[in-house]
Amino acid sequence: MKKIIAVFTFIVFAGIIQAHAQQTPVADHRQKNQRHRIQSGVASGELTRRETASARCNQRRIKKSERRAKADGVVTPIERARLDHKQDRASRQLRRDKHDGQDRPYANN
Repeated sequence: MKKIIAVFTFIVFAGIIQAHAQQTPVADHRQKNQRHRIQSGVASGELTRRETASARCNQRRIKKSERRAKADGVVTPIERARLDHKQDRASRQLRRDKHDGQDRPYANN
């Protein structure tokens, strides 16, 4: 009985370690922040339909890259840096799109 409990405890502990290794809290927080920025840009009319579609597509690509990085169970520092770089580029593009003077008429109606 003690062996079963020990094996079960080991499996649970290994699962917790594995789940913790796959977490990317900084990337997840940035994704959430980007989604909010896109939604506010749509609501205020700062983003055109094409800019909105492009921004959402960028976020989907970043999420796909994040899933690929997590697939083997470990997000290496190089993978983390690549994700961060992609998020930086998407953030800059979103800022450019929101402040480029193009507005979507009647966005608040």
